[in-house]
Amino acid sequence: MTDVLHQRPGTDRTTGKASPPAKPRRAGLPRLLRGSGPRRPNYPAGLASLLWLVIVGAPLYVLVATTFRAREAYYDDGPLTLPTHPTLANYDRVLSSNFFTYLGNTLVVTAVCATIVIVLSVTVGYAVVRARGRVSRRVFQIFLLGLAIPSQAVIIPIYLVITKLHLYDTLLAVILPTAAFSLPVSVLILAGTMRDIDEELYESMALDGAGPTRVLLRLVVPMSRAGISTVGVYSALHAWNGFMFPLILTQSRENRVLTLGLYDYVGEFRVDTPALLTAVVLSIVPIFVVYLFARRQLINGLMGVGGK
Repeated sequence: MTDVLHQRPGTDRTTGKASPPAKPRRAGLPRLLRGSGPRRPNYPAGLASLLWLVIVGAPLYVLVATTFRAREAYYDDGPLTLPTHPTLANYDRVLSSNFFTYLGNTLVVTAVCATIVIVLSVTVGYAVVRARGRVSRRVFQIFLLGLAIPSQAVIIPIYLVITKLHLYDTLLAVILPTAAFSLPVSVLILAGTMRDIDEELYESMALDGAGPTRVLLRLVVPMSRAGISTVGVYSALHAWNGFMFPLILTQSRENRVLTLGLYDYVGEFRVDTPALLTAVVLSIVPIFVVYLFARRQLINGLMGVGGK
């Protein structure tokens, strides 16, 4: 008993000889990964990624490279060859034309449409979520019905209404129907976002004596920033890329937007492709920058459409 108590650690009790040191345990590793060698490269996935890169990058290369070609070189060499004599003449031609007029009109239409859609969708979504009555449900159903109505199906009634209101060939004629067709999706997004706000927060605001307007401005709007950002980006993209309403509801060059300004480079018998693609590149840069900074809010807002 005494020998056992005074036995040194690391010795065998029967022979008294030193026992071999125990191997360290590799804790924290899954059993399947212990002793496994280096992982093999996934060649099919790499080839598929390379193929996808070519599919996505080839149109972008043609778009950007063509803007640095002369029109004669584009038709002689083809779109896939490298520009042998790069030139900025296309950019100079586009910027010296009516491009800034079209850009200003597009910015006005986009900003006003986004503002109208944000203000109306926030108030309508708040009323739908908090009222919970028959009228609010019917209003929400009417907005959802707008998702099933394509704009092409009602362009003639819209044209008649715009002409009766003496708004034809104005920017307001483009703004009103563009904002109206952006509202159904925007109300759906914000209603789903506002349903995620805890009921206890509404009750605490009511106990503090806050009215509906104060609750909307101090609670709902700050906690719905992701949904509001999503609605803003969506409505801005919809207005920026709009083509049918500007084509039918405007006529003069002073009220053209960028999508219609591309017709300046399309003649009766020929198309100036390098200048046309230059105008396309310049027109997508502003909205691409907006999307680049707001893409996270856009994704977060879309993920909350369905509520909890």
